[in-house]
Amino acid sequence: MKTKLLLIEDDEDFGIILKQYLNLSEFDVTWVLNPLDALPLMSQNTKYDIVVLDVMMPHLDGFTLAQTIKKNYPNLPFLFLTAKNQKIDRLTGLKIGADDYQTKPCDPEELILRIHNILKRHQPLVTSKPLSLGEYFFDHENLLLKHPKEKIRLTQREADLLQLLLQYNNSIVKREVILKSIWNSDDYFTGRSMDVFVSRLRKYLQHDQHLQILSIRGIGFEINFPD
Repeated sequence: MKTKLLLIEDDEDFGIILKQYLNLSEFDVTWVLNPLDALPLMSQNTKYDIVVLDVMMPHLDGFTLAQTIKKNYPNLPFLFLTAKNQKIDRLTGLKIGADDYQTKPCDPEELILRIHNILKRHQPLVTSKPLSLGEYFFDHENLLLKHPKEKIRLTQREADLLQLLLQYNNSIVKREVILKSIWNSDDYFTGRSMDVFVSRLRKYLQHDQHLQILSIRGIGFEINFPD
C-alpha cells in the first residue's frame, strides 16, 4: 500500500513538479494549493501518513496551520518547506512539533530521503540485532552495553531509551516522542525522570568521546555517533 502524503503548497509551478516527483517515488499524493482547504479535507475519512507543508502561504501561514494539525492529529508527522534558511524558523517549527524541515528550492531526492527517515522513526520501536556503537557494543535484547573497560547491565527502560535515540541518529528526537514511546506519559514528573535516565546514559558512554547525547533546549535530544 502506498504512503498517503498530504502536500500543502501554494506555489503552483513548484507544487506540480513536487507532486509528480512524489508520485514517481510511490507516494499517494493529495496536493492542496489553498491552506484553508487542508483541514476540511483532513476531517474527511482519508487518513494521511505524513504532511508536507510550506511555511510562507497566503490566507494561513504554515506554522499556524501546523499547530492546528498537531492539536487535532497529535501522532501525524509533518515536515516544513521553507524559503527561509534561518535558525529561528527551524526552531519555531521544531517547537510546534515538526519532524523536520527542508529549505526551498530543494533537491527532491533529499526531500524524499527526509520523508522516509521520518516515516521510519514513527514506526513502533522494535528490538534490533546487537550493534557496534563506537567503542561500545550494544545488545538491546539482552540489556547489555559493553566497553573494553567495563560491562554495564542496563535496565529495560535504559535500553529502550538508548535504542530510541539511536533510531534517530544525528537527528533530534523530541521530548514528547520519548515520553510517549517509553513512559506512556508526558507529564512534568515523567519528564524529570527522563532527564535522569539521559544523564545515566551519558555516564555509561563516557569512555568514548565521539559518542554524545546533546540536549536541544526545550525540544529534545540528539545522539551523534560514527556509522
